[in-house]
Amino acid sequence: MQYAFVYLISNKSHTLYCGITTDLGARFEEHKNGTYENGFTARYHFDRLVWFECAADLKAAAKREKEIKKWPRAKKIALIQATNPNWLDLSPRLDPLHFFA
Repeated sequence: MQYAFVYLISNKSHTLYCGITTDLGARFEEHKNGTYENGFTARYHFDRLVWFECAADLKAAAKREKEIKKWPRAKKIALIQATNPNWLDLSPRLDPLHFFA
């Protein structure tokens, strides 16, 4: 079974981007380092992972991502602030073994 993650990343201006991946640490580093120079996340200098959740597989993650992307900004902010009120970068706290224990 291939687990997947739904995530929200942000920058100093609190611009939001929602995405999915099977390797959250590596994908966040791509966003943070501007790997795709012409991409939305590179242009807006996303530098913090502010929220994420684990899904059973990519299909479930894609469904959840689509749901979240339809939400108004206020609902996305409430989702972040429920677990990360200071919008801290959660990427240093990523421990892959934690998700599969």
